Amino acid sequence: MPELNVDAMMTAAIEAAGSDDFGSNDFVEGLTVLCASADAEAGLHELGYFALQQNVIGALTNRLKITDWHRRHPDVARERIDAPLIVVGMFRAGTTFLSQLLDRDPGNRALLRWEASDGVPPPSPETFRAGPRVDAANAAIDMLESLNPRMKIVHHEDAEGPTECITLLGQDFKSLTWEAIANVPTYGEWLRQADYRSAYRYHRSALQVLQSGGVRGQWTLKSPNHALALDALTAEYPDAHLLLLHRDPAVLCASACSLISTLTGTFSDGDHAAYIAEHWTQMLAESVDRIEAFRSAHPEHPIIDVHYADLVQDPVRAIETIYARCGMDLDGPARDGIAAFVAANPKGRFGTHGYRVADFGLAADALRERFAAYVERYAIPVEVGADG
Repeated sequence: MPELNVDAMMTAAIEAAGSDDFGSNDFVEGLTVLCASADAEAGLHELGYFALQQNVIGALTNRLKITDWHRRHPDVARERIDAPLIVVGMFRAGTTFLSQLLDRDPGNRALLRWEASDGVPPPSPETFRAGPRVDAANAAIDMLESLNPRMKIVHHEDAEGPTECITLLGQDFKSLTWEAIANVPTYGEWLRQADYRSAYRYHRSALQVLQSGGVRGQWTLKSPNHALALDALTAEYPDAHLLLLHRDPAVLCASACSLISTLTGTFSDGDHAAYIAEHWTQMLAESVDRIEAFRSAHPEHPIIDVHYADLVQDPVRAIETIYARCGMDLDGPARDGIAAFVAANPKGRFGTHGYRVADFGLAADALRERFAAYVERYAIPVEVGADG
C-alpha cells in the first residue's frame, strides 16, 4: 500500500468541507503519528488502507465543519452543557447497554452515531433520528457488516442510536477509535502519554453545535476511553456525573480481544493476536490504575459504581439507583421507555458473541490474579464461561 499522506488527506477534507480552518492545530501530531504507525505496523490490505484513509478524511471534514459552524454562528459558543451523565468504563462491561437505557429517557440527550460523524448542520427535532444523513450512515453500517458479518454480533450500533465519544475525540486524533480500525502500537503508546485537553475542548464545541439545532436535554455520553483521561474530562465538564461499570476482568479481557480482533481483522490479513492480547489487557490495567489514582486525587468528583450483574438482572432498578445518586428521579415515561427497550432487545438478538481468553493465549486464573485487588475492592463476582 502507498503511505498515508497527511497533507493529501487534509487537502481532501478541505475540499469536502469547503473550509480550510481546522481551529487549533493540536490534532496534527496525533494524526502524523497515527499515519506513520499504520504504514509501518498495521499490515493493512487494500480495503483496510482505503477504510482508514476515508475515516481520517471524514474526521477532518467534520472537524472543519464544526469549526466553521462556530465561526458563522458565534452564539453557539454560549450553549451550555450542564451536568452530563458520562459512562467512563470499564471496557466491555455493558457500557453500550447502559447508554441505550439512558437514551430511552425523553429528558436525556444522547450522542447519536450518525451525528457524531456528520453533525453539520445540527439536527432539528424532526431530523434527529430520521433523514438522508441517518439513512446514509445506516447504509455504511450495513456495508461494513456485510463485509464481516461477525461485527453485527460483536458490536452493533444503529445510526439513530447512541454511540461512543471516541468518534468526536478521534476528530482531534486522540482516541481509541483509531486502534479499533488498525493495530498501531506506536500510536497506542503515544496515545497513552497524550494530553487530552484539546480533544475535550473540541468535544464540547461539537456538543454545542449538535444541541444548537434544538435537540436538547441532559447529555448522556459514554466511552471507556474516558477512563484514561479523567483529569481532562472533568476539567471540561466539572459538574459531570461519572458512571463506572464493573465486571469480571477475565470476561472483559476476552471480550475486548474478541472485539478488536473482529474489527481490525476486517482491514488486515495479518496475525495480530499476540499484540491484541498484550495491549488490550494492559489497557484494562491502565484504566483501573488511572481511575483509582483519579479517585484518590479528586474526591470532589465522585464516581458512581455499577455492577454489570445488577444492570442486566434489573435494568430499571439499576437506572433508578443511578438517578438517585445523581439527585434525579426516574419518572413514568422514562421508566416505561426503559422497560419497553429491554423487552424489545433481548440479549443475543443478532447472535451469540462467543469468546475465550485461551483463544488469545491468556488464562482466566492469571488474569483474575493480576486484577485481584480490583476484584476485591469492588466485590466483583466471577463469571462462568470465560475460561472456555
